[in-house]
Amino acid sequence: MSSKFFLPLLGICCAAIMSFSATAQAQSPLASTLSEKQQAIIPIAAFTAKGDEKKLKSVLEEGLQKGLTVNEIKEILIQMYAYTGFPRSLTGLNTFIALLDERKAKGIEDKVGKEATPLPEGTNMRKIGTENQTAIIGKPASGRVYEFAPTIDSFLKEHLFGAIFSRDVLDFKDRELATVSALASLPAPTQLSSHLKCCLVVGLTKEQLNEFIDVLEKTVGKPEAELAKKSFESILKNTTLSK
Repeated sequence: MSSKFFLPLLGICCAAIMSFSATAQAQSPLASTLSEKQQAIIPIAAFTAKGDEKKLKSVLEEGLQKGLTVNEIKEILIQMYAYTGFPRSLTGLNTFIALLDERKAKGIEDKVGKEATPLPEGTNMRKIGTENQTAIIGKPASGRVYEFAPTIDSFLKEHLFGAIFSRDVLDFKDRELATVSALASLPAPTQLSSHLKCCLVVGLTKEQLNEFIDVLEKTVGKPEAELAKKSFESILKNTTLSK
């Protein structure tokens, strides 16, 4: 096959693979409980959002003990900048670096884990971001805010849902768990409600989200859990679940 025909075919194949990946993540098998690793994500995201370095250091260590890899935790902390700002994300990363240095000095070798799979050269970030966003929300994103500020729509699609959510170190379920934990801890009630709906779309069950609220109360605090519970109860009241 000549390069004239091979290159367009390669682009079509890559696009198909990325589209399948977004759909597969949103439709992966359901579970009735959160794994230990998923439970560990919740306080890490929460204390990153709060900027509480002392508590963050403690839950970061617990996360490593519960099986999160260094790269998985880094991915959580990196993602947090999109929801809590660069200062919180950078503080979290520096707190993690200090913890890893301490553990290394004690002779503890933590599992690094896999790196993100590079996207094909020339990937259309707007396209893949739109596909990811649609898979996570359950429908194309729309609203006055996108008409009022088209730039934020571009940032969301191309950067958050494109560049960040395409990184396969974490799946959509884990990323949404981190997101709702951070939003409950800021707090950001409107966005929390939206992302709790996203949690259902990507395959987290009602039981898992109730467990999320319990873990949030035990590891972070009652106000954060009460906000999440109130938001989730409102969603269940106004949503017909097919799962």
